[in-house]
Amino acid sequence: MARVVLTGATGFVGRQIHRSLVDAGHDVSVVLRPGSEARLVAPVDREGLVTSADLFAESGEWWKTVLTGVDAVIHCAWYVVPGKYLDAAENFDCVSGTLRMASGAAAAGVRHFIGVGTCFEYRLPSEALAVDSELSPATLYAACKLSVYHMLTQFFTKQGTDFSWCRLFYLFGEGEHPARLVPYVHERLGKGEVARLSAGTQRRDFLDVVQAGAMIANVVATGQSGAINICSGKSTTIRQLVEAIADEYGRRDLLEFGTAAIHPSDPAAVVGICNAMLPNRSPESNS
Repeated sequence: MARVVLTGATGFVGRQIHRSLVDAGHDVSVVLRPGSEARLVAPVDREGLVTSADLFAESGEWWKTVLTGVDAVIHCAWYVVPGKYLDAAENFDCVSGTLRMASGAAAAGVRHFIGVGTCFEYRLPSEALAVDSELSPATLYAACKLSVYHMLTQFFTKQGTDFSWCRLFYLFGEGEHPARLVPYVHERLGKGEVARLSAGTQRRDFLDVVQAGAMIANVVATGQSGAINICSGKSTTIRQLVEAIADEYGRRDLLEFGTAAIHPSDPAAVVGICNAMLPNRSPESNS
């Protein structure tokens, strides 16, 4: 098993990565803000807790010290405050801080660096997004993620370090922000109240965050490098997803489609082609 350092371990996705890493038997250390240990969902011994008031402000030397003797880094932390992150200037801090982290990782001799990107790096809309599809981000967040992917690809190639870039699609599940679609529908139907929705015609690639966390954690075992689509590979309309939730309550009558307008920037389709490997298997043999 590997010695792994994880950032973002208290976040929506990072919590599931942490849980999967521990379940797989890896020796996991986490970098987190002081006082946030209570939000961890998997055990970490005292020596495995590294605290930083702002990990994106740390120097390359600091990271070299933290990462010495580490086999793999999974960097899941980023600025993702709902309603703000897509065009926030904090994305610049995340870029510069990630580059210093990467420099420290290389200096420490880390053999595998795993970053987390987004499906919004691709040109949209599309129902067949492969890792070699055209890239064309439409937000500052996605542009910053893509810039990190390009820079670290070049940097780690020269360092002889394996580099993986896990692009997330539409995740839902445990720990999801209450303002997002799935928690909103559950909250309204659970109260017996109407859920007001768009027409729901947009096609999406939905994946439970627990599965996404396991897929990213598996990259440590598979050693798969390059871009990796963390997705289901299945096209589902928003209406189909919501109706499936309503069926759990037996209350499709509470779904009010067409009340909310589809935002002009909302792509008609975002569906991936999954290339993630299972341990000891190629992507082609996963089906």
